[in-house]
Amino acid sequence: MNYRDQARIAFVHLRERKRQTFLTALGVAVGSAMLVTTISVSRGSSSNVIAKVIDTAPHVMISAERVVPLVPDNIVVPIGGRVAMVTKNINLDEQEVIKNYSEVIQSIRPVDELRSISPFVLSKLIARNKTRFTPCVARGIIPHLEADIAGLKKNLIEKNAIEELAATPNGILVGDLLAKKLNVSYRGRIVLVTKKSEEFPVTVVGRFSSGFNAKDEREAYVNLSLAQRMEGIASNSVSGIGLRTAHVERARQTAGQVEALSGYNSESWDETNRNIIEFYNRNALITLVLVGFVFVVAGLGVSSVMTTVILQKVKDIAIMRSMGMLARNISNIFMLEGLMIGILGVLIGSPLGHLICHLVASIRFEASTAGVLKSDRINIIELPDAHLIVIVFGILIAVLSSWSPARKATRYVPVSILRGEVGA
Repeated sequence: MNYRDQARIAFVHLRERKRQTFLTALGVAVGSAMLVTTISVSRGSSSNVIAKVIDTAPHVMISAERVVPLVPDNIVVPIGGRVAMVTKNINLDEQEVIKNYSEVIQSIRPVDELRSISPFVLSKLIARNKTRFTPCVARGIIPHLEADIAGLKKNLIEKNAIEELAATPNGILVGDLLAKKLNVSYRGRIVLVTKKSEEFPVTVVGRFSSGFNAKDEREAYVNLSLAQRMEGIASNSVSGIGLRTAHVERARQTAGQVEALSGYNSESWDETNRNIIEFYNRNALITLVLVGFVFVVAGLGVSSVMTTVILQKVKDIAIMRSMGMLARNISNIFMLEGLMIGILGVLIGSPLGHLICHLVASIRFEASTAGVLKSDRINIIELPDAHLIVIVFGILIAVLSSWSPARKATRYVPVSILRGEVGA
């Protein structure tokens, strides 16, 4: 008996139980559709986070941590054997900075990948507006340089805020959620309080909305000179230097070149935001595994149906075995039934998954500030490989689920069946 004859018998068995076959295939279809949707949503979510990180953060960040320690010239003098000893020269409250940052910038200019360079000073403050106050981080910047680093210009609510910040020595750009917390609007005045309890009145020259809720409710931008005064550091010192590269996918290699030239620790955007990216990727994987168990349930349904069919066909099995049909051929017939159920299931489930993805992508809702990102939609990235994975996995589950019942069918002894010793 060839495979064509076996497939014909398997098809007849399934056709005799149309409702049972359809319901079993529907279980595989639901699993397929849910898995396609889950893969697409997971990819969309991770891609959205990565796009936001790339859009709102420097591609490479130079921190004030030196990887090549500086040795002052006067500590060891080769001639005469004189050694200078310095004691109690450590101030724990002093901020670690990059001194003579202009020299550091000149040292990394030869790197071809660099497109923009922006020094900055970070200052942890309390922002106060009358009776309202909240902690915030002010980033001291040179406005026209920072505008090209982290996509700041296109996130502005007041479009001329960059120019106005540059023209206002005591100006400040605040996140829109921070502005709501302080109940302050454009041209409003707030007070920045440093850790030394020094107060610096500033004028709001604009607001920005990056889409990162944590950034929009805690960060602000001021002029570099103001931040240096608030931190009490020299005018030639900064907390770090942000870099934008020509090719974001090469940021890690560029960071290595910058670190070698500057002597300061340099991190690419994916290293700096590793925790956020890993969090989303881990959640996506967990969700994918949980939804994958829908296929396991569908497989149990296929196994149950095949067991029922075999119990109902024991006399047919006995007759076929008595006529000389090989046990392997009987096993193939029932495994082909599982294959047909799987194919029918994925043929329904794959288009259904595409339809669900389209419907989910079209849904719009009010942007929420409860999560990490502010968004008015669920991001979907549906690629052909998701459907291919689901089709292969769905068919494989159906075939494997029919393997045990098919083996059981070959263990029946024809004489015992014909004598009625095995119930039909």
